Amino acid sequence: MPDRRTRVSRLIDEARQDLAYSPRPRIGYGEARTSRPVVPIVVALVVVVLAATVVVVLQLPDDSPVTSPRRPVARQTLQGALQEVPQNTATAPVAVPTPAPTPPAPVAPLTTIRKPHLFVVTNKPLGAAVVSKVNRLSGVKAVERADAAEVVLDGKRVQTLGVNPSTFRAFTPKPTARSDRLWRNVSAGELVVSFVLGNDGGMSLGKTISTSRTSLRVGAYATMGMGAIDAIVSQQTARSLGFPQDNALVVSAPGADSAELRHKLLRVLPKGSQVATINPVFTAPRRTVWSAGAFLTVPQIRTVLTAAVGKLGRPYVWGAEGPDTFDCSGLVQWAYAQAGIRVPRVTHQQFVSGPRIELSQAQPGDLLFWRNDPTNPGYVSHVAIYWGGGKMLHAPRTGDVVKIVPISTRNFAGAVRISPQVAAQVR
Repeated sequence: MPDRRTRVSRLIDEARQDLAYSPRPRIGYGEARTSRPVVPIVVALVVVVLAATVVVVLQLPDDSPVTSPRRPVARQTLQGALQEVPQNTATAPVAVPTPAPTPPAPVAPLTTIRKPHLFVVTNKPLGAAVVSKVNRLSGVKAVERADAAEVVLDGKRVQTLGVNPSTFRAFTPKPTARSDRLWRNVSAGELVVSFVLGNDGGMSLGKTISTSRTSLRVGAYATMGMGAIDAIVSQQTARSLGFPQDNALVVSAPGADSAELRHKLLRVLPKGSQVATINPVFTAPRRTVWSAGAFLTVPQIRTVLTAAVGKLGRPYVWGAEGPDTFDCSGLVQWAYAQAGIRVPRVTHQQFVSGPRIELSQAQPGDLLFWRNDPTNPGYVSHVAIYWGGGKMLHAPRTGDVVKIVPISTRNFAGAVRISPQVAAQVR
């Protein structure tokens, strides 16, 4: 087992499931259904007039002329309860008075870029005293509070943050951070989604998710560079939707060992807090040789390939894990599971589930990765299974199906040979 992989795996393992914690409420945008009575706390929702222009980071400079696309309206019903509703139930319709729209707050200019290293989620607000303790920990250079919740948007479960546009922008990738127009639109009430959710998941720019009480318009594709976080709104918008307040924290600690800092954080944070590593800091690894027994057996590889090819023609659905629909990493996880191999769920975690190999050395069953996200060029955003003979098997994007195609080397990030021991430890 190489030192580097052992070290990386331990860091990610200690972080538990990266951003998998879904604090209440789970807020759904979907058709309401009648059900047995439930007694949720209903949140008053602010109607936001979304008139700002669409922004695509790196594709639309701030001084470019802009025309707004036609705005389709999805007529759906919002469930805004502060408690989780049992499956197959929904909140009863409640008449809620609509307050007058609030003007967006001005957005401060960008003055610095801070790389995030750890992400905290709790089940209670993080008060000023706790944040002060975190700030005083050795190695911590900056912290930023946010509101976190899992939201159902356009039928998709999306990990979403409510942020202060003026200060949170400093913790995002440079192309995202530098776009003044993007952060002004967030302040005005627009929804920003990751390139993966927008491009592969079919949540198109300009799309409006609406009810009689609120509207959220997809105003930009802009990856936040924080793993599973696929959408942001302003804190004002988040709180009008019933998000928990100040239950998340982004920590920048460029000189601190991530594993050690995580243990220190858990000592000062409220009980039950979860701390995930975003960009781990660790000692440079030494060169190590892998043994043949560290990888899949020939029968296991055959099972993986047989399982995957058996899903040819099945539709791509963002966030789907099978057995009938898949996204790219969901297909990989499902196929390997048929051989008894546990691999993590998301693409950037699968990328550290074994040693990196040259594409010329790839064998059937190895994984191939791409960095296709123009808003965060370093982010690994797509995965395929190497089929052999210069071809790959993958689930491409919304509107497409599982297929075998020639390998594309555009934006290619690398090939990885899965090690079951390493993959089982990645969180």
